[in-house]
Amino acid sequence: MINKKMLGVSAFAALLTSTGMVMAQDCADPIKVGVLHSLSGTMAISETTLKDTMLMLIEEQNAAGGVLGCELEAVVVDPASDWPLFAEKARELLTVSEVDVIFGNWTSVSRKSVLPVIEELNGLLFYPVQYEGEESSRNVFYTGAAPNQQAIPATDYFLEELGVEKFALLGTDYVYPRTTNNILEAYLKDNGIAEEDIFVNYTPFGHSDWATIVADVVALGEDGKQVGVISTINGDANIGFYKELAAAGVSADDIPVVAFSVGEEELSGLDTSDLVGHLAAWNYFQSAESDANDAFITAWKEFAGEERVTNDPMEAHYVGFNMWVNAVEDAGTTDVDAVRSAMYGQEFPNLTGGTAVMLPNHHLAKPVLIGEIRDDGQFDIVSQTEEVPGDAWTDYLPESAVLVSDWQELECGMYNTETETCVQLTSNY
Repeated sequence: MINKKMLGVSAFAALLTSTGMVMAQDCADPIKVGVLHSLSGTMAISETTLKDTMLMLIEEQNAAGGVLGCELEAVVVDPASDWPLFAEKARELLTVSEVDVIFGNWTSVSRKSVLPVIEELNGLLFYPVQYEGEESSRNVFYTGAAPNQQAIPATDYFLEELGVEKFALLGTDYVYPRTTNNILEAYLKDNGIAEEDIFVNYTPFGHSDWATIVADVVALGEDGKQVGVISTINGDANIGFYKELAAAGVSADDIPVVAFSVGEEELSGLDTSDLVGHLAAWNYFQSAESDANDAFITAWKEFAGEERVTNDPMEAHYVGFNMWVNAVEDAGTTDVDAVRSAMYGQEFPNLTGGTAVMLPNHHLAKPVLIGEIRDDGQFDIVSQTEEVPGDAWTDYLPESAVLVSDWQELECGMYNTETETCVQLTSNY
C-alpha cells in the first residue's frame, strides 16, 4: 500500500492524477494528530478547552481539503493530570496510534515527563502554554511564552506602572513556578528590590486552604510599602486563592495580583465581581480587537457553544497548528525531520493583529499583553508590545546567560557562547 503522506508534492499530485483519487477521504492512511491534554483531574479546568480547540482546528482543516490531500484524524488521549501517565500516553500515541504530530501538555512537569519519549522516538510536540524557559529540545516547538515574553514584562509593569515595592511570588510546587521565580528573584534584586522584600511560597496542586498564605501576604504591607503578588498558581487551586482574597477584603487597589496561568477559561467559573482590577499577563486576550480574532471567536462559539470563551493557549494552538500545516505542505511530507526544517521562519497572523514568526530556537516571536480583569470575566488590555522574540535561556541567571539555542544553523539547543561548544542535551537538563 502506498503511503501518500511520505510522497513529495509533485509525486503525490501525479499519483492522484493517474488514479483519479482527488478527495481527502480517498487517502488510505489519514494523517493522525495526537491530542495530549488532561480531560480529568486538577488540570482539566484548563486543558479540556485545548482538546476542544484542536478538534475544531482539525475539523476546519478537513473542510478546507485536509493536508497533502489527506484527511486529518484526531487521536485524543487523557493523561488525567497524572504526570508519569503523560509519558505513557505519548508513547502510546507514537507507537500504537502512529501519530504524525502531537499537540499537548500544560504543566511543565507533564512536558518534562514527555520529553524523553518524544526525543527517543523522534516525535514532534507543539507545546502551547507559557513556561519557565531553560529548555530547548529539537523535538518540541514552544508556542507559549518564554519568561521574557510574560514574567519579565509583567514584573516591569508592577515596578514601573504600579510602584510595587514588595513582591509575593506564589506558585504551585513544580518546575515552572520554581524556575520562573528563581529568574524573577534574580531580576528583582538586579532592580534594587531587597531580598527581605521578596516573599516566596509554594503549594501543592489542588491546594484549597489559602487563609494563612493570604494573611502572610497582607502582613507584608504593614510597613506601608506597596505589595504585589506574582502568581504562578496552576489549575483549580486558583479558585480557592481568589475566593480567599475576596474573603479577606483584598482588592486590586490594595494588593494587585498578576497571574500567568489565569485566563478567560479559569475566570468563567468564578464570580469575578471582587477580582476587578487584578491582572494577567499573556500574549492574547479574547478582548483583542482584530478581524482575525472576531472570526476565531465566532468559529469557536459555533463549534463549542455560545457560552464558551477563548484564551491564550488556544491562540498558541491556533498559530502552532497552522504553522505545522504550512510546514507539512512546504515539505511535501509529514516526516518529522523534514517538517522541522520547514518550520523555521514560518509566519502566521496572530489574533492580536500582528504576525507570529517561528525562530531557530523553536520559540515564537509574540506580543506581550497585560490585562485587567473585568466584572464579566474578560480583560481590559492595559499594555501591549510589538512582537518579542522568545528566549529559551534567560539573561538573568549566570549559567544561562551564556547559552543560546539555534537548531537551524548551529543544530544545538544549548550552545555556550563563551566556550563556543554545544552542550550535550538530555531530557533532564
